[in-house]
Amino acid sequence: MLDTTMLLTVVIALMIAGFAGYLFYLQRKNQREETNDKKGSLQLRLQAYERLTLLTDRIALANLISRLGNPDVSASEMQFLLGKHIKDEFDYNISQQIYVSAEVWNAIRNLKENNLLIINQVGARIPSIAPAADLNRAILEYLMRDPKSNLHEIVSEALSYEAKTLM
Repeated sequence: MLDTTMLLTVVIALMIAGFAGYLFYLQRKNQREETNDKKGSLQLRLQAYERLTLLTDRIALANLISRLGNPDVSASEMQFLLGKHIKDEFDYNISQQIYVSAEVWNAIRNLKENNLLIINQVGARIPSIAPAADLNRAILEYLMRDPKSNLHEIVSEALSYEAKTLM
């Protein structure tokens, strides 16, 4: 009788130890999955900051003009091309807003709107049949006269600052 009781006690103790070990294993597995999820989320957020930094650089007016400068088009065609390129770049990256703060996303949206406004305001003063070089020169002169209108540097700094706070 004593042997059966002792055997039953050992079996119950082993079952409890096995169950505790299994619970410990599940807890460790969940912790690893949560850590991997956090690392994956962090990686996605950092990639979003990289893409938005690239967007900011690509829609900077001086960069756009140097990249799209075409001497064979008119000022009105260049105005259209500049605006279309900004809108296309922005639309391509619009999904990145879910990974960044509302403030940074608003800064990027304001950059886009500000650049479109500058292009259209300067374009309205240039004859539509003038060469694109006239529009490009007028935009660059505007940016040189009013450094506050060149927001891409401020937006780039905000993106950089926020990305560094994640690391």
